[in-house]
Amino acid sequence: MIATALIVLLVLMALAIPVAASLGVLALVLEAIYSQLPLARAFGEVAWSASNEFLLVSVPLFILLGEILLRSGFAERMYGALVHWVSWLPGGLMHSNIAACGMFAATSGSSVATAATVGTVALPQARRFGYNERLFLGTLAAGGTLGILIPPSINMIIYAVLTNTSVPKLYLAGIVPGLVLVGLFMLLVIVACIVRPAWGGRTMHATWGERLASLKHLLPPLGIFVVVVGSIYAGVATPTEAASLGVVAALLLAWQSGRLSFTMLRESIEGTMRSTAMVMLIVLAAYFLNFIISAIGLTTKLTSFIETLGLSPMMTLFAVIVFYVVLGCFMETLSMMITTIPIIAPVMFKLGFDPIWFGILVIVLIETALITPPVGLNLFVVQNLRPSGSLNDVIVGSLPFVAALFALLGLLAAFPQLALWLPRVVG
Repeated sequence: MIATALIVLLVLMALAIPVAASLGVLALVLEAIYSQLPLARAFGEVAWSASNEFLLVSVPLFILLGEILLRSGFAERMYGALVHWVSWLPGGLMHSNIAACGMFAATSGSSVATAATVGTVALPQARRFGYNERLFLGTLAAGGTLGILIPPSINMIIYAVLTNTSVPKLYLAGIVPGLVLVGLFMLLVIVACIVRPAWGGRTMHATWGERLASLKHLLPPLGIFVVVVGSIYAGVATPTEAASLGVVAALLLAWQSGRLSFTMLRESIEGTMRSTAMVMLIVLAAYFLNFIISAIGLTTKLTSFIETLGLSPMMTLFAVIVFYVVLGCFMETLSMMITTIPIIAPVMFKLGFDPIWFGILVIVLIETALITPPVGLNLFVVQNLRPSGSLNDVIVGSLPFVAALFALLGLLAAFPQLALWLPRVVG
């Protein structure tokens, strides 16, 4: 069963069939081969139960929040402010790329939106100031991955739905690892530019007056972060309600800055509808595939097989990490989460791993998949922002940051409190 599922899935993806269609076809193939019952007739019920999940309503709201911030110009002003504060470091604007991705991640919840937004603003500066283009592109692709680790995060909501885990605790657990990852990315850039000073471009300077004056442009994203995440921890709103509060706050900020218009709203809503349709179609197809896999007994057989191997918990964890790293090279991240977590998570929980900690570990592994070829989504997002050049430039520039993600995985495995400390203190 496992071999059949993997072969069919790889063939479908090699044929460039869209991810949602590939998952649906795989489900139908497994049903035709291994089931004596017409399981496909249950698709309507599975689709309804999946799309009727209240937490998933927050997904289009977070996407809309990011669209409004992008189209109302806040991202551009935020990037300009961060240039004054961090561009004095070796690597200059590359630190602004990472810092801006970290700040935008605190409002958007999406890695793709984070990479696209900051990349749109930052890319014209690469050649203008003489940066090593490959490393510059790598900071954008890798920085974009912060969108799903620093709360609010759409992928954390999906994980919470799949494992019945607390979203507020997951959000708290992602803050410290997210900040550590920002530090690792910036440290990598500093080391690279000390070793190769020419990669760091022309040094930029700003007066303290300019820095202090730029703080007003950092307040809107920070304010939205406080509204969204603060309302959850204050007990005022659920994650879904907090997402709607964030949209209202973004609209008020756009209105106050004079950027709110019918055209901006229409473009934001159209972009949200396209992204939401793609996400939800993958969710429905993956839920149907999980239903088929469970019905034919593959989940039980796989769990039993893992248990009979007699691996220690840490060896099993290592095997899971290798599995996700390899799978992430060939599979889109959202569908990878939805198809694997219902199978792997119960095994890991049974071995004694904390669901919150394992959730953060999975998110970091998903981040790694976003910048590993050949199917790293952020690689294509950044490449599509360029007027010319090869995708290989983005791939080569992103590879050093994969090492930083592996370093964070090692820290999480060695020091689980990195993720668990804040939820326990606040909880």
